[in-house]
Parts: sequence; structure tokens; C-alpha cells
Amino acid sequence: MASPGPSLCTVLDPHAWFDPQRLHPEVESLIYWRSAGRSGAALGAGLAVLVALACCSVISVLAYSSLVALTAAVAFRIYKNVLQAVQKTNEGHPFKWLLEKDINLSAERAQALAASATAHHNAALHELRRLFLVEDLVDSLKFGVLLWCLTYIGSCFNGITLVILGWIALFTLPKAYEMNKAQVDANLELARAKINEITAKVRAAVPLGRKTESEKDK
Repeated sequence: MASPGPSLCTVLDPHAWFDPQRLHPEVESLIYWRSAGRSGAALGAGLAVLVALACCSVISVLAYSSLVALTAAVAFRIYKNVLQAVQKTNEGHPFKWLLEKDINLSAERAQALAASATAHHNAALHELRRLFLVEDLVDSLKFGVLLWCLTYIGSCFNGITLVILGWIALFTLPKAYEMNKAQVDANLELARAKINEITAKVRAAVPLGRKTESEKDK
């Protein structure tokens, strides 16, 4: 049976990583800086939380963040109540629009999320099985090189540092690619052609890296 997992060469395909149409409109607006103020605030808030997690425990960060949010909400509620009393107005609860907002997860949305998660989970399992059990020798060797590179990355950065770098990349790489799409695509196409050329030579030299016609039909 053919593996549903993507080829390792898709790593060099920017369209697989930077496709605004595949994103929720709110997420697309943030990471592509459609509104500089909102994107800057999201980037700064995320960095603050991640740096705090690097310095303190998860429980402490959650507790302090929740305490700050609660304190701000209580202070704002008291301020609005005093302001309404002084101005003799009756504007109601300052967070009424949030309290009335529907935050329930619909059954259809839950089923769609579950189906998407299941599809990605199954695809990942099939691809890992294919790579670790050496269904294709060349792909497994390329995967081994990737794992070897990750050992060096792991020796230089811990997990939270990589998450911080990933958060920064989320707000910089998509926009940078959008602004320099033609040049990036041209350079990546050259790199992809070179990799395909090397892979073809390796497959020609290593017969075990190629499937027989009968294996492809199974």
C-alpha cells in the first residue's frame, strides 16, 4: 500500500508552508501583518509568555498571567461603575458584549477538528513507519541525515528556545516570503533540482532504494 505521507522534498516547497488561503482569516491577518498594531501586540504577548516559561514554571506563569488579567478586569469594571455613577448613566456591564458572545464549540466544528487531527495523525504514523522500516532506502537515509542534524540543534538549543524561535519565525517568514516570493521561489527551485539530481544518482547507485514494479502495484 502506498504511503499517504508527503515526500521529504516538500520541505523545500514554500507553498506547503506559506499559503494564506489555508489559514483562518484571523490567523492570516496576524502573521501577515495586515494590521501592524494587532500583529505586534500578538508577537510581543507571545514572546513575553514564552520568555516567562523559560524562566519560571508553567504553573507560576499561568497563575501570574491569570492574576494580571483578573486584576485588570476588576479595575476596569470598578472604573466604569464609578464613571457611570458620576455621569448618572446606565450603560450596563462593560463586558456585556463578551459575556453574550457565543463561545460554544459546535458539534460540526468538533467533528471537523477531530477528523482533521485523525487524518494528520494517521498520515504521520504511515510516514514514520515507512521511514523507520526502510520501505525506501534513499528516503530513510535522508531522514537519518535530518535526525543527525537535529542532534546538533538539540545540543545548542533547548525545547523552549526552539519554540521562541518558531514563534518569531511565524511572524517573520510568511511576510518575508510574501514580499520576496519571486526570488525565493527561483532559488528554492534550483535547490530542489539539485537535490532531485543527487537523489536520482543515489537511487541509480543503490538498487535497494528503488521499488520493483510488483511492489508499486501492491
